[in-house]
Amino acid sequence: MKVLAPRSTLRQMSRCWQLYVIMLLPLLFILVFSYGPMFGVQIAFKNFRPRDGIWGSPWVGFEHFRIFFNSFQFRRVLTNTLGISFYGLLVGFPIPIMLAILINEASNKAFKRSVQLITFAPYFISTVVMTNMVLMFISIYGGPINNLIAALGGDRIDFIARPEYFKSIFVWSGIWQSMGYSSVIYIAALSAIDPTLYEAATIDGASKFQKIRHIDLPGIAPTIVILLILNSGQIMNVGFERILLMQNNLNMSSSDVISTYVYRMGLENAQYSFSAAVGLFNSVVNTILLVVVNQIARKLGETSLW
Repeated sequence: MKVLAPRSTLRQMSRCWQLYVIMLLPLLFILVFSYGPMFGVQIAFKNFRPRDGIWGSPWVGFEHFRIFFNSFQFRRVLTNTLGISFYGLLVGFPIPIMLAILINEASNKAFKRSVQLITFAPYFISTVVMTNMVLMFISIYGGPINNLIAALGGDRIDFIARPEYFKSIFVWSGIWQSMGYSSVIYIAALSAIDPTLYEAATIDGASKFQKIRHIDLPGIAPTIVILLILNSGQIMNVGFERILLMQNNLNMSSSDVISTYVYRMGLENAQYSFSAAVGLFNSVVNTILLVVVNQIARKLGETSLW
C-alpha cells in the first residue's frame, strides 16, 4: 500500500478544504458536548464539595459504588429499570415492524397515507402533554377507561396509584407515541426491496403471508438487527421525563428507576458524587450490553455495527 507523505496529504486536503470545514462543526459539537463533560466523571470517585472544586475534593475510590451496591434501593431500581426496559423491548420492538409491513401491503394509497399520519402524529406531541393525556384517559374520575368499566358494572380503578399497572401504562403509552415514527425506517427498507422478487413470487403462486415471510422479513433483516443492537445499548436508559411525570408515592415501588434515583440523589439531596457514581454504573452496563449484543449479532449473522 502506498503511504502518502505529509505534504501530499495536506495538498489533497487543501483541494477540498470546504468539506473539512463542514466536518469541523459536528466534530467540535461532539468534542464540547460529548467528550468535554467526561472530565467531570471523576467526581464519582471523589467526595465532591462545590467549594473545593473537582481537583480539590478528596479521592474516595469506589466508595460510592460500594454504598450503592449495598443499599436496599439498589435491587429495586435495578429490577424496575430492567423490567421496564425488557418489557418495552419485547413488546415495543416488533410493533413498528408489523406496522411497516401492514402499511407496505396496503394497496389503497389514501388509506396508507391516513394510517401513516395517524400513527406518526403522536410522536410530535410533547412529553408533558402526552403524559397528561394518558393520565386523563386512565383517571379514576371521568377517565374514559374508568367510565367504560363503570358502565359495564365494574368498580373504578385508580390505575396510576396501583404499582402493578405502572409498567404496562408506561410501555404501551410509549408504543402509542413512537410506533409510527419507528416504522418509517422499516418502510424505507421495504421500499428498497427489488420489485421483481414480488413478481416472481406472484408467478409462483405465493400468498401474501409467504411474500412477507420469504421476501419482506429477509429484506429488512439487516435493518432489524442494527436497530436491535442500538436498542440493546439503551436498555438501562428508561424514559426519564415520562416516568418522573407519572411517578407518585403510591407507585414508587414499580416506577423508581436508575434515572429517577440519580435525579433524586443528585439534585434533590445534593449528593453529587454518589449520583455521578450511579450514573456511571448505568453507562458502563449500557456499553457492555451494546458490545455483547453486537458480538452475538456478528457471530450469528453478517450484520453488526462493527
